[in-house]
Amino acid sequence: QVQLVESGGGLVQAGGSLRLSCAASGSIFSINAMGWYRQAPGKKRELVAVTRSGGSTNYADSVKGRFTISRDTAKNTVYLQMNSLKAEETAVYYCNVVGIESTYGRPCGSWGQGTKVTVSS
Repeated sequence: QVQLVESGGGLVQAGGSLRLSCAASGSIFSINAMGWYRQAPGKKRELVAVTRSGGSTNYADSVKGRFTISRDTAKNTVYLQMNSLKAEETAVYYCNVVGIESTYGRPCGSWGQGTKVTVSS
């Protein structure tokens, strides 16, 4: 199993910044992609940003130019730097990892428990 531990959420004023972290551990042989999703109250979970093993990244259009996803391969950790936050970005942010587990070499994926981000206007 793969465990994900997220941190960095909290309360910030509109226009402020936060940095989220997510560390993966457990029986994972390789990671293909790590990403951040968010779910606001009453809304569906949506992709915020993803980084892949080849180095490519994708962002939701709404966060381009303000959010940056990065990854420390050695630590199996992914970060999300969020700048110029908006009140409507208040949500629970979830980390997701997709990879290959080490026991049987099968594809695996996992979600973090979520970290709450509240942006006050």
